[in-house]
Amino acid sequence: MSKLLKQRAGAVARYFAGEDPARICASLGKTTRWLYKWVARHTPEDPAWVNDQSRQPLSSPSRTPVEIEAIVEMVRLSLYNKGLFCGNQAIQWELRDMAVHPVPSLSTIGRILRRRELTHRRTGRYIPKGKKYPELPAAAPNQTHQVDLVGPCYLTGPIRFYSLHAIDTAINRCGIAPMPSRAAQSVLDAVYAVWRRLGIPENLQVDNEMAFFGSPAHPRGMGPLIRLCLHYGVHLWFIPRPSRGGTGSSRSSTTITSKSFSPRSPWPP
Repeated sequence: MSKLLKQRAGAVARYFAGEDPARICASLGKTTRWLYKWVARHTPEDPAWVNDQSRQPLSSPSRTPVEIEAIVEMVRLSLYNKGLFCGNQAIQWELRDMAVHPVPSLSTIGRILRRRELTHRRTGRYIPKGKKYPELPAAAPNQTHQVDLVGPCYLTGPIRFYSLHAIDTAINRCGIAPMPSRAAQSVLDAVYAVWRRLGIPENLQVDNEMAFFGSPAHPRGMGPLIRLCLHYGVHLWFIPRPSRGGTGSSRSSTTITSKSFSPRSPWPP
């Protein structure tokens, strides 16, 4: 038994022996409130009565429901396995898209992830999947551009946006255009903004992202980007399906942006 526990037991024993409570407290440097507390807890049948009791509340009405915690864990693992942003802000946006109620705050999501040991970050460099992409000619500027979509990315606010990355494979000149969404008009505006800076290419190589070749409602129709390329005489190339993961050279700029706009390092609005 520690010195503190012996002090409590000794004080209670002196009290039941008839010693004056004021004298007991004065000799120990304690208050009478402290003495009476341990007198009330005294239980001869239980030797553990001198131990401190847990101060944890019997109930936690404001604690996040177990179901919500399970959904947070599922969303985090899903985003991580897809290679997307999986921080607190990204998870909160996904919960809102899923119409989950109530949506936990960013700090609550962080505590849930720490409790479930899901705070580890991705390590290592990007490893190509080994899929051969079509090799287009790149002997002169604006002969071939490669384009990739990045996102969703997050800023504090919260603000969610996407980013279109383009690179001239002949001279490695890059262009980046932010987009509010992956809607067809946003993709067109971003592609045209990049073309105004880099020039209109002969060949445009993209992946098989739905935003590039059509829409879920009309998957076999010619999407707005296809029509734009036909209008300007640009040869549009898609990587083989079902390959995903970026169009070769654009992957390096995608990796840089992913680190810059990670929810763990939010930028000011």
